[in-house]
Amino acid sequence: MEQTWRWFGPEDPVSLQKARQAGATGIVSALHHMNQGGIWPIDEIAKRKSVIEAAGLNWSVVESIGVGEEIKTRTGNFREKIDNYKQSIRNVARSGVKVICYNFMVITDWSRTNLMYQLPNGGFALRYDSVDFAAYDLFVLKRTNAQSSYSSEHVDRAEERFKAMSPETVAELERTLIDWLPARDFAYTRSTFKDMLEIYQQIGTEDLRANLIEFLREITPVAEEEGARLCIHPDDPSFPIFGLPRVMSSADDVRALFTGVPQEACGLTLCTGSFGSNPKNDLPAMAKEFAPRIHFVHLRNTTHEPDGSFYEADHLSGDTDLVAVTAAMMAEETRRALIGHPAPQIPMRPDHGHLLGDDIGQTMNPGYSFVGRLKGLAELRGVMHTVSAFRDGRIA
Repeated sequence: MEQTWRWFGPEDPVSLQKARQAGATGIVSALHHMNQGGIWPIDEIAKRKSVIEAAGLNWSVVESIGVGEEIKTRTGNFREKIDNYKQSIRNVARSGVKVICYNFMVITDWSRTNLMYQLPNGGFALRYDSVDFAAYDLFVLKRTNAQSSYSSEHVDRAEERFKAMSPETVAELERTLIDWLPARDFAYTRSTFKDMLEIYQQIGTEDLRANLIEFLREITPVAEEEGARLCIHPDDPSFPIFGLPRVMSSADDVRALFTGVPQEACGLTLCTGSFGSNPKNDLPAMAKEFAPRIHFVHLRNTTHEPDGSFYEADHLSGDTDLVAVTAAMMAEETRRALIGHPAPQIPMRPDHGHLLGDDIGQTMNPGYSFVGRLKGLAELRGVMHTVSAFRDGRIA
């Protein structure tokens, strides 16, 4: 697999030089400053590409051309936004970036309750605490009909947790849940977030799935014409939050999408951390089943707790067998090479590393520090070398 590294552009505290030192050869990036639904201009794409190439790296994957809420709801100026999206696909593909990752999560992107969860070794991880989440949803946000999303026991635990929270703790929890993300160029307030939630009261899971399929039936032919590959990112976490519909949380969701849009250019980003946030998902099995349509891989791990909480574990610890997933993806690469596939190599990146060592106390995008991802990539590179050695018969 091609070893890549997510880079948030010139303002990213982790430089391209560090990405190269980590051993990455490809970069995963986007024009985050131009993600309100307009067309990505060729000159802006070229500018980003030239900076990446000047550092001795290749822009391998676009993550992401943002999909606006108008497209997800098929309201307002969604037709203009889809036309813009098509042109952005053409522009990035003609600039040489052929893999385009995107997501169809409504309102939120990846959601956690704690960006600085301390581990026993003194490092820090990202954590989703189901009780903290419920406390915010029920007693701070006060979402309409929120109690129906939780058991009575969970509501009681959340109320007790909320009563023990200081105003500062509540404010930090709110910031973490609704007004922060490194790849988003706007923030919600509590009021604007609740306004958005109201819009989705009228859109159920099957409605959203139908909207996704209609969107992809329009843009996939454009990707095919340009030799590009689209790869949807799963919901994170891969279960409902805030009462919102989810359409990319399970193997059944992937099957439904691929049935609705059968072209190979409509593919999947296999994010083991996002799918892995739901213990019902069997990641090695999903990697094997969907291998021909997997165009990009995010490798990270999670450790689950009985109440639905989880935290992001070391890459080779946690509840997902990343060795088996890696082996499945490398077997798919071999299959593609044998049939003369135009893109046999699948880009991967180490995702959401821990905050470790000298990075602690420094300004970093949570989950995207240098040392933690360096550690993760080194571990995964070791797995890849070992799988290759078994496959080639160099070790028994």
